[in-house]
Amino acid sequence: MTLELKNGSVHLGPNQTLKVVDGAGTTVTAVQGSVWITEENRPNDIVLEAGGSYRLRERGVTLVNSLGGAAAVALA
Repeated sequence: MTLELKNGSVHLGPNQTLKVVDGAGTTVTAVQGSVWITEENRPNDIVLEAGGSYRLRERGVTLVNSLGGAAAVALA
């Protein structure tokens, strides 16, 4: 299942993916668990542990996926 969210927070089940569209400037924070982030047109992916944050740099599609179990993320 893929979820779409512009801002707020969401709980992701194991291997669940959150789709962020045109999120440049949005900060993604791993509230619980670990997440993997990949941005369209960026060569490197990001892994965040609980408490870590990353500011999205690209317009287009960004995927945020839970790693190794459930996770919670906040977008602001």
